[in-house]
Amino acid sequence: MNEPGASRVGNSRGATIQVLLGPADGVPHFVTRRFTLEPGGRIPEHRHESIEHEQVMLEGEMVLRLDGDEHVVRAGDCIFIPAGVAHAYENRGQEVVRFLCIVPRTDEYATEWLEPPAR
Repeated sequence: MNEPGASRVGNSRGATIQVLLGPADGVPHFVTRRFTLEPGGRIPEHRHESIEHEQVMLEGEMVLRLDGDEHVVRAGDCIFIPAGVAHAYENRGQEVVRFLCIVPRTDEYATEWLEPPAR
């Protein structure tokens, strides 16, 4: 989990985030981030009231809980998470998971955690 420029995802276990393209790169409207979940990694249920997500699975397989329903997503899958919808991620496998997450650039980005921190 020592990717250059990566930082721990708040409230998570075994998860990092790295901004690939954003304001520092002159991108005016979106931020592209890469998430990594180690085996056993988990990002607890949370939501972003006014921010939608577009995600592309790069590597591995994980369970995405979206609005209370579990979905297994794999490398190559594309995911849309509407604004305000609760979601969580869990790597139940033995391989590292990586996915891109593209969000609108805004000063109003906020995370509301709906579960306690992952342990």
